[in-house]
Amino acid sequence: AVRRLHDAPLPPWPGRRRRDPDELAAELDAECEALVTSGVLPADLVTRNRRVAEAALRAWTPVFAHGDLQIDHVFVVGAEVTGVIDWSEAGRGDALFDLATLTLGHEARLGDLLVGYGADVDLDVLRAWWSVRGLLGVRWLVEHGFDPFAPGCEVDVLKSRV
Repeated sequence: AVRRLHDAPLPPWPGRRRRDPDELAAELDAECEALVTSGVLPADLVTRNRRVAEAALRAWTPVFAHGDLQIDHVFVVGAEVTGVIDWSEAGRGDALFDLATLTLGHEARLGDLLVGYGADVDLDVLRAWWSVRGLLGVRWLVEHGFDPFAPGCEVDVLKSRV
């Protein structure tokens, strides 16, 4: 289902997730500094994940992307996808961002996804997106009452990247 989405014609709107690599690098740098300064995460964890995240800062060919393809946004009955919700960030985007979002915290299922996706995927870039999402999401989650330190959540993903 994700592959069909990514193979669909590009929508006429740009999408909210389309970022210039330099703009994203600047946002990452500012967030990494804030994570360390505020003491939310240890400096070595942030620094190592910032290095991993570097692989996501590249030019990419736009596809029709969901933009927030969390596992909770996909409904499945048996082996069939029966629905996908929350299209608010859909538009032209990076296919690997969608795949990384779908597998965030579920690395053990990555192989299954890739078999079904049926295309070459740069795993270094996909894993880099995990670091990007973790680094950019931890403080927001804490500030909004969520627990990124819960088992399998963003902090565990960041720890698994090192």
